[in-house]
Amino acid sequence: MNKYIVILGAGESGVGAAILAVTKGFAVFLSDAGIIKNKYKIELEKHNIPYEEGKHTTEKILTATEIIKSPGIPDTNALVMQLKANNTPIISEIEFAFRYIGNSKVIAITGTNGKSTTTHLTYHYLKNGGYNVSLVGNIGLSFAKQVALQPTTWYVAEISSFQLDDCVTFKPHIAILTNITPDHLDRYNYKIENYINSKFSITKNQTEDDYFIYNIDDDLTMQYINNYKIKANKLEISMYKKITRGAFIDKEEMHVFAGKEQADMNVNDFALQGLHNQYNTLAAVTAVSTVGMRKIEIAKSVQTTKGLAHRFETVATIRGVHFVNDSKATNLNSTWWALETMKTPTILILGGVDKGNDYDRIFDLVRAKVRGIICLGKDNSKIVNALRDKTGFILETENIVECVKMAYSKAEKGDTVLLAPACSSFDLFANFEARGEAFRNAVMEL
Repeated sequence: MNKYIVILGAGESGVGAAILAVTKGFAVFLSDAGIIKNKYKIELEKHNIPYEEGKHTTEKILTATEIIKSPGIPDTNALVMQLKANNTPIISEIEFAFRYIGNSKVIAITGTNGKSTTTHLTYHYLKNGGYNVSLVGNIGLSFAKQVALQPTTWYVAEISSFQLDDCVTFKPHIAILTNITPDHLDRYNYKIENYINSKFSITKNQTEDDYFIYNIDDDLTMQYINNYKIKANKLEISMYKKITRGAFIDKEEMHVFAGKEQADMNVNDFALQGLHNQYNTLAAVTAVSTVGMRKIEIAKSVQTTKGLAHRFETVATIRGVHFVNDSKATNLNSTWWALETMKTPTILILGGVDKGNDYDRIFDLVRAKVRGIICLGKDNSKIVNALRDKTGFILETENIVECVKMAYSKAEKGDTVLLAPACSSFDLFANFEARGEAFRNAVMEL
């Protein structure tokens, strides 16, 4: 009997999974409760994939041999609960794609913060080094679409906890855990242990032939790591301790002990500056060294590879005032790192949809580095109440153009205006990218 696969959700991962399923000869049906973007409809129709939007037709879904679920759909969804009661196997697009990679290998990156940048760096280092590599997962193409249409020898994949939750056999050759801080706890019954279990599940199928790179400076990682039977070779990264397997920074020198060659480099030569980017660079360099990339090629890449858009991105300097776009700082830990990196007096832009932030965590940095705060959001009361006596001023607005003008008028020559909101963007923008673009545009209009 031919396998009948139903895909729930028509985003990048869902459409990619549908394309791979069709290329493998399966009967496929895609269902999305919302409206499907035109670019994805075109892809579905090109591959003759039947689909529906604006509803879920249960009689078409409940007969599936297997379900591939969008990571955005929680397990508490009524349809998902019905499928589970029906004992229908439910997997992620990551799990599905992994079945068909053949002899290729995966470098998978997860973590609360830094995973996008670390993924981006790892991919670009390998590509610059001449490797046959693709960028997949949460950034780049869907993993499944890449496997279906243009398979590569190496896949560098950013993977969220939601994607890991529906993996069964997925086994990266190299797994990276950047760090763990509380996030998305509403999806994990508000238990940090459930979230941590999800992150560490990236190692569950690894063997002695694989590698696990992790940050020994990260409190939660080190608090929980011994709870898991990790068979992979462990490679550590640190900015405070000298280690023998992995990479560390000592007196502004990076030392890498992974792969066949030892690499050494001064952090002032990194294309990406900032303490958080030093961690990202350590992880990425350790990964590509393990793959076998030569140190001369690594050094060249580290010195030239640029960062992600909306991640501590320099926008412009206008009459001595610097503007930095860190719209991707959607949680407080990211904002902490952005402030920790600042070397000039700062006008900080905060606000959006609060995710349960405890602003006590940034009190000391605000007192030491922040000249004033502009709140960009519909409800700024929590920020105002927490920080009003920790800085020179707090202003509020719901308009990004007005926000940038306020910040510029308050800034002095040599100051930095930093967009690092600590909140998601959904009160005023479609996503953090839209917020970052609007910030860029407003700066360029000054």
